[in-house]
Amino acid sequence: MTAGALPASVSPPNAYRPLLRLALPIVGVNVGMMLMGVVDTVMVGRLSPQALAAVALGNLYGMAVLMFGLGILLSLDPVLSQAHGAGEDETVALGVQRGVVLAIVLSVPLAGVMWFAEPFLRLVRQPADVVPLAGTYCRVLIPGVLPFLLFTVGRQTMQVLHRVQPVLWTILVANLVNVGLNYWLIFGGAGVSPLGVAGSAAATAASRVVMIVLLLFLARRELGPMLRPVRPRLLQAAPFATMLRIGVPIALQVEIEMAAFSIVGLLMGMFGTVQVAGHQIALNLASLTFMVPMGVGMAASVLIGQAVGRGDRAALRAGTRAALVVGAGFMVLTGLLFLLVPHWIAAFYTNAEPVVAFAAVLLPIAGIFQVFDGIQVVCIGVLRGLGDTHTPMLVNLVGFGMLGLATSTWLAYRTSLGPIGLWWGLVVGLAAVALILLHRVRAALRRPLQRV
Repeated sequence: MTAGALPASVSPPNAYRPLLRLALPIVGVNVGMMLMGVVDTVMVGRLSPQALAAVALGNLYGMAVLMFGLGILLSLDPVLSQAHGAGEDETVALGVQRGVVLAIVLSVPLAGVMWFAEPFLRLVRQPADVVPLAGTYCRVLIPGVLPFLLFTVGRQTMQVLHRVQPVLWTILVANLVNVGLNYWLIFGGAGVSPLGVAGSAAATAASRVVMIVLLLFLARRELGPMLRPVRPRLLQAAPFATMLRIGVPIALQVEIEMAAFSIVGLLMGMFGTVQVAGHQIALNLASLTFMVPMGVGMAASVLIGQAVGRGDRAALRAGTRAALVVGAGFMVLTGLLFLLVPHWIAAFYTNAEPVVAFAAVLLPIAGIFQVFDGIQVVCIGVLRGLGDTHTPMLVNLVGFGMLGLATSTWLAYRTSLGPIGLWWGLVVGLAAVALILLHRVRAALRRPLQRV
């Protein structure tokens, strides 16, 4: 498929088919990306509680840094998909090359922020015996920053071209490499001394290098013409300003959401170890199911952007409707499982009955809030395809940063709900975000179509 070609099945009656064909491999990629951090945490857990805590803390800090860069590069979604929908091959290629330039520029300050992880973690009063190890973990991750950002550019490009399978294979291989290198570098062998936490970080950084190298090889037919030759208008300032205008709000929106859940986790820690463990189980399960509507939202962003590029309002409406039905529908089904058999699900994680019991109380609440979570992430994808990224940022700031956290704190400390109130606050925040964004999507679909 060339940059200007579109699947024949994007017509409104068949809106579900192209959506699922694009969304399902994206979901696989999302799960694969999440597994890298899980593998690091699980394998280091065999060393010591301090090592486990350090990798968990370092991974949280490192992902917050990388997600800011990823958020800015998600500006490629509307830029590339709208040009692709309009059949403008040269504009697509220019967008890809500008994405590469932006990734290189972003890698410098982001690497700097990673380097100073240790003083930041001390500033926010994290455990003194954990902070040095977490700082080491983040510093060793630095060589993987640029490969991660370049991989993001390649991934977004392949999604726009409806060629996600090479990305999926890349993530599969990178995860296998990560497992093997983690075992070797953490515990030593074959002439290598055990490196512990630093070895885990080195494995992840190396795996990110593998990701970009392998993707460039597997997708050479698609990416080659995009990357060569260098286009004469590459360094014009206005397109970069547009990408930042679109991308910075995405990055801030992602950080606001991550911060809200992190703060709830810290507040949960004030109630005790059992509550924190139960919270982590419920949050892990909710994060896993969230991968599906997030993938649907990413696919919707591409399809909506292409519809805008073609000026196809019927496909725009049909694609939006299909994405909302699939995203919310999946979350309703999994939410029912959380509501009906929470104890059985939580018991897969641990045999500690107090932890299982507390997680079983939180899971039905997760079953409710994840329906709203599915709606809001699909709406964000639709709006991103339309080029509207400021609205989700502002809505997340109000819904999560103000209403959700304020309600969580009030319910936890001013009512008899205690730690359970923290999660009911999340329900309130997510419901507000979902309903406001749904209204915004409906309004946006009635307005004249406009390219970014």
